[in-house]
Amino acid sequence: MLACAIITAAAVGYLLGNGNGALIVSRLVFHEDVRTKGSGNAGLTNFFRNYGGLSTLLVIAIDVGKTVLACFAGGLLFRAFGLKGDSLWTLGKMVGGFACVVGHSLPVFFGFHGGKGVLCSGVLSLCMCPWTFLILFAVFVILFSLTHYVSLGSVACGICYPIVFAFFFPKSLPILLMACGVTMLVVLLHLPNLRRLFAGSESKVYLKKR
Repeated sequence: MLACAIITAAAVGYLLGNGNGALIVSRLVFHEDVRTKGSGNAGLTNFFRNYGGLSTLLVIAIDVGKTVLACFAGGLLFRAFGLKGDSLWTLGKMVGGFACVVGHSLPVFFGFHGGKGVLCSGVLSLCMCPWTFLILFAVFVILFSLTHYVSLGSVACGICYPIVFAFFFPKSLPILLMACGVTMLVVLLHLPNLRRLFAGSESKVYLKKR
């Protein structure tokens, strides 16, 4: 039953993750594909750089909503398979949420070319434990405020992800393994950004534009 629950929760989470906010909004509102703009990434940062405005809030709402739904759908599916208890509820949320991050980054319906999963990973940490989110968010805000490099803050959060999760979920190896999976996904998808950072050609992001 546990295997069935994991497969079902992962499948639901992955399919929800395919609902990429940047792709949906750029196509419906601007009749364009955000992947043809800027860095070519279907993520929040590239969308904000090219479109900005209130439409960015709609992208955030979609990506936050689908991740929250995936997390709690995972927990509910575990219970539907007769797997009860707080630890199994938490595991179900992590399975659904992690699969959503994968679906957002590697969406089968968009040619496996999606976003970099940073926002979804942050929402996943919030659904798992608010303290994990607050710590990771603090890391991001500090680095972004000092450098204005979104990629640097994102990679730092990705590296810190399993460390923070190990502190709050020390007895759950599956959760820690999925947290490590988030790190691998975030870092690998940011390799081009890291190369530009080392070359001094990475673009900075300013929340206020002239």
